Amino acid sequence: MAEAFAAVEIIAAKRDKHELTDAQIDWVVDAYTRGVVADEQMSALLMAILLNGMNSREISRWTDAMINSGERMSWSELKVPTVDKHSTGGVGDKITLPLAPLVAACGAAVPQLSGRGLGHTGGTLDKLESIPGWRASLSNAEMLKVLQDVGAVICAAGAGLAPADKKLYALRDVTATVEAIPLIASSIMSKKIAEGTSALILDVKTGSGAFMSDPERAKELARTMVTLGTRAGVKTRALVTAMDVPLGLTAGNALEVRESIEVLSGGGPSDVVELTILLAREMLDAAGVTNTKDPEVALKDGSAMDKWRQMISAQGGDPDAPLPTAKEHTQIKAEKSGTIASMDALKVGISAWRLGAGRARQGESVQAGAGIEIHAKPGEKITEGAPLFTLHTDEAERFARAKEALIGAVTISDDGRVAERLPLVVARIDSHDLA
Repeated sequence: MAEAFAAVEIIAAKRDKHELTDAQIDWVVDAYTRGVVADEQMSALLMAILLNGMNSREISRWTDAMINSGERMSWSELKVPTVDKHSTGGVGDKITLPLAPLVAACGAAVPQLSGRGLGHTGGTLDKLESIPGWRASLSNAEMLKVLQDVGAVICAAGAGLAPADKKLYALRDVTATVEAIPLIASSIMSKKIAEGTSALILDVKTGSGAFMSDPERAKELARTMVTLGTRAGVKTRALVTAMDVPLGLTAGNALEVRESIEVLSGGGPSDVVELTILLAREMLDAAGVTNTKDPEVALKDGSAMDKWRQMISAQGGDPDAPLPTAKEHTQIKAEKSGTIASMDALKVGISAWRLGAGRARQGESVQAGAGIEIHAKPGEKITEGAPLFTLHTDEAERFARAKEALIGAVTISDDGRVAERLPLVVARIDSHDLA
């Protein structure tokens, strides 16, 4: 059967700054998924999209084409509304771990499809896999069972969900086209819409440790994704939140699980607790669950912790098993006394990655115990010789490059002055804000 288009025509159209038609978009995404369009041709089209952009109709159609490359999930058998959250990722961003069981404890169901880390941002699945026995891959039937029994599930997206995205994501990664907002937005939203949730909260990170370091670009991405979700009938909102300083006091897989458990126990670092409660309230409101207990209460009364234990057990994990620890550790100490004025999230993230907490390419394994503990954050006083960071790894030879990444990561002021920080919530965008 003859193909409807030739890839070269579509590449040339976008190269010359023309709009792609719906039929062109449908064909090129489908033909690439089928293997008719070659990687080098799709690479050229992705670069043309990065350079020349897409309008909202093109982005919406591209997203639909990716959804239509696979299955759509449905949670109609559940008796409670479904809501999910997606974060664009950052350093120490372990929010999904306490958030999913917390929202379930307050009366909504959370089908949370998560990913693995690449580069300096950690992946939720990598963190949870540090719990002995826990498994990320569940069938659709197993997901439904966990949601019915517990109310929250965190697992990997199956191969049937937006297969076009899986292929495109790998290609974007090796062709320097990851940053294109139309491609980021369609990648995230195709999976989230296909996942079948009725409401979605997006946590778009900005600041040095985020994928979108510029707040204006982060807002543009947030608006694009809210538009896509709203058009698809999913109640979608976005918070643009700070990632100029690491979240919490840990970066690394088992270290972040430990910190998440502290939050579920009613403790934990104040920034992690604040953002978890804030996102939980947004999720419950978007799902229309309003006559139930407040998330702050559910963290204190143990009900969120009960859901966490049930969720981990339901996926084969042992919530009582000791978490893995790294074989080697070393400390970096303050060179002078004063007030911590700034801390660069990106440098901390790169250091944790070099210690073995992250991967350089897809498919690599990560160390469960590797990462960084942060002993003092901006605004806090420190004395000369006191520990700033503890570095953890299984391979002592990794310390040198990890320490190198931390050069200039922290500044200490003598006069108590602290560098200007982004507010925790930089912007909030919902469908009413889309003019």
